[in-house]
Amino acid sequence: MIEISGLTKTFGEGQSAFTALDDVSVTIRSNEFFTLLGPSGCGKTTLLRTIAGFLDPTRGSLTLDGEDLLSKPPYQRPVNTVFQSYALFPHMTVAENIAFGLQMLNRRKAEITATVAEMLELVQMTALADRKTSQISGGQQQRVALARALAPRPKVLLLDEPLSALDFKLRKEMQLELKRLQHETGITFVFVTHDQEEALTMSDRIAVMNAGTIRQIGGPRDIYDHPAERFVADFIGDTNFLQAKILSTDGAQARVRLVSGGEIAAQTAADAPVLDDGASVTLAVRPEHAELCAPEGALLSGRLRDVVYFGTDTHYHVALDQNETFTLRRQNQPGQTQVWQTGDHVGLNIAPGIPQILKD
Repeated sequence: MIEISGLTKTFGEGQSAFTALDDVSVTIRSNEFFTLLGPSGCGKTTLLRTIAGFLDPTRGSLTLDGEDLLSKPPYQRPVNTVFQSYALFPHMTVAENIAFGLQMLNRRKAEITATVAEMLELVQMTALADRKTSQISGGQQQRVALARALAPRPKVLLLDEPLSALDFKLRKEMQLELKRLQHETGITFVFVTHDQEEALTMSDRIAVMNAGTIRQIGGPRDIYDHPAERFVADFIGDTNFLQAKILSTDGAQARVRLVSGGEIAAQTAADAPVLDDGASVTLAVRPEHAELCAPEGALLSGRLRDVVYFGTDTHYHVALDQNETFTLRRQNQPGQTQVWQTGDHVGLNIAPGIPQILKD
């Protein structure tokens, strides 16, 4: 649906110049929920605004369904945007807000009436059609903004952090609602967020961005379980980093020795360079991929510094004997008793093949 090649956007000139997008290339598929994920200032909103036509790139190409977009002004692009602020008209009703864009496109009255009814049903707002948007909740305003953007049936819907103003519970509900709307309409959604949980929950694919570049593209499970580099592993979820040395390699597997002296099999990234024996590497291990045990004979050992109860799970923070730290996460079960206490000397075991060798 969208083909982006070598897209670069530089603001300013000379020594004060700032490159917000640095040679970005990506393909976004038809009928896909595609998320641009990254910290503030990484370039994700700049990329979204370039697709919308609100910014002109310094160089590069951008096509939508095979048609050059850069030569078209925003109003001629088959793209709509849902902004963080929603930008609804408070003096209009819910139905009038949805109809507004269709009226600007000079659609026939009968078509507008039918489309508004269809959109109201799609976002489950039929009962509030005659209510002013200033008289409805934030979550309901969110739905109206979505309905208004979907009404002209764009080929692509751009969403610029539209859930950030909602409270936690409502944000969770709207995550599922957005995915449902994307599935039912078949429209390509391009979603911008800095919230990793939002990205993992809703996306078909995720592009992790940093400093104006795309660091990794993949499905949520692939991004989480197989990060391509340290930045991605650190930004997506909680991760423990351990220092090690390569003992031997065999295809995608390597035998490594930790600072503790313990040895374990680790996996290498698909595009990682060939690792020489004796090379120093960094391992990534998710908190849920390790187990607490007695320190005797364990792969790692240390002192249990904190035990933090989160309801669904408990986090154990261990100060390792090698001046490293490690966090474990264990899901809580009914009737489960607390075995380990703060200050205990504990061991840690990790299943072979679980640690991921990262690129720097």
